[in-house]
Amino acid sequence: MIAQTAPQAVRLPAFSLFAALLAAAGLPIYLHAPKAYVDSYGVSLAALGAVLFGLRLLDVVQDPFFGRLAGRIQARGLAVALALGVMALSMLGLFAVTPPVSPLLWFAVTLAGVFSAYSFLTILFYAQGVASAARLGPSGHLQLARWRETGALIGVCLASIAPLVLGGFAGFALGFVGLCGLAYWAMRGQWSAVVQPDGGFAPVLRDPIARRLLVIALLNAAPVAVSSTLFLFFVESRLALPGWEGPLLLAFFLSAALAAPLWARAALRHGARRVLLSAMVLSIGAFGGALFLGQGDGWAFALICVASGAALGADMVLLPALFATRMAAIAPTATSGFGLWSFVSKATLAIAALLLLPALDLAGFTPGLSNSPQALGALSFAYAGLPCLLKAAAILLLARLREV
Repeated sequence: MIAQTAPQAVRLPAFSLFAALLAAAGLPIYLHAPKAYVDSYGVSLAALGAVLFGLRLLDVVQDPFFGRLAGRIQARGLAVALALGVMALSMLGLFAVTPPVSPLLWFAVTLAGVFSAYSFLTILFYAQGVASAARLGPSGHLQLARWRETGALIGVCLASIAPLVLGGFAGFALGFVGLCGLAYWAMRGQWSAVVQPDGGFAPVLRDPIARRLLVIALLNAAPVAVSSTLFLFFVESRLALPGWEGPLLLAFFLSAALAAPLWARAALRHGARRVLLSAMVLSIGAFGGALFLGQGDGWAFALICVASGAALGADMVLLPALFATRMAAIAPTATSGFGLWSFVSKATLAIAALLLLPALDLAGFTPGLSNSPQALGALSFAYAGLPCLLKAAAILLLARLREV
């Protein structure tokens, strides 16, 4: 056992702000970085896509290692400061510095720095949430998840529009550096030292409930991975509405952010498992509606984005809260557990990119060009039908898991 000073009171707004920072370094970078390098340096989309896929594979490999590493670190505040420094400098290099070498190589190196620091901080942050939630009482995991995931969703929304508001990608990078400093200051005193050795993956993988939750997380994250991979193609080719992508994405994430605290409040009254099952059924209903859309159905798709975004709010709050509650019981340091959780989440994106795009190519779909009804039907099934099947499998597993 390692002695530690008495922890400070849990500051939930600080967790929300730090989650917003991490979210700003996640999905929005996939939206901003390729466009910045295509527009400024003429790098091909194919080359950028190959780099992004390679970096995603790197994440999948290194996340379990980061989980083990985070479990052995005693000076967590110092580790957070160093990781934030790496992420901030990498973001500046990515968006605010003219590449001193090949733009594609610079893109790969700086983005690897952003994503590696992001992965390490995410694992450490979620593991810290397990320890902090225990001090909030019986509903602590839901309380903390509500603040954390609402902050994350707000961070995605703000980061998605930040380049427009801050005058370009360099302004976005500078704003991100400032946010790093603010989030670090807000979380001061919240990082607890390791009080017992991390048990590695064994306690997590031995536990049948934790294993089932990881499988549910895989199946539940897969629909988001599929729809994220195909969203731009669906709006451009199936709906024939280029230019609607930004507003539709904003509607999706704003809906999730507004719904997240409501799902958490409902879970406190009716139970997280029951409420999560209801949200997953809503998600199937929303995605199922997209199967029947065609050219010009923008407003109908906007309603689907709002409904599916609201369902995502429950996924983001309740499923991590269930997993964190289990980690508190079987692996209190939780770092290896959330290393596996991060691995599962990112593996779905890598698998989706690897399998879906070649499958659509075989079906005759060509982005940006005229496509046959059969090719567009394949796109609709891949975007909407497949997520419904995956979500249904997750529902069946969760419905049978009565121990949570």
